Amino acid sequence: MTAPEPPVATNEESPARDAAAPGLKGALARYRVLAYVVGVGLLALVGAMIMNYGFDQPQYSRIVGPVHGFLYVIYLVLTVDLGLKARWPIVKTGLILLAGMIPFVSFVAERRVTRELSEG
Repeated sequence: MTAPEPPVATNEESPARDAAAPGLKGALARYRVLAYVVGVGLLALVGAMIMNYGFDQPQYSRIVGPVHGFLYVIYLVLTVDLGLKARWPIVKTGLILLAGMIPFVSFVAERRVTRELSEG
């Protein structure tokens, strides 16, 4: 028989500043992966749109567009999950959600979020 694990002490006022907050590390890891994937997917979508409108090659945007859209929806869900666990204000969460819509900004947002939550 194993002894029960002692409860983890968390900072109730700001769990984002507590490295041991339940679920925060996992939510951050999932967010980071999807932020990179969505950022690369958005760059691929920009390239596909250039091929579509600049060189009349629409087959690339037919493939990349729906894939990026699907991944962006997953990014939205994971960002909201992280925002709830870190107790971010709704404006901050909204800005990070929008970061997946502007090329290269998801990379910058991911670095800032990771630094903020890692510094505690």
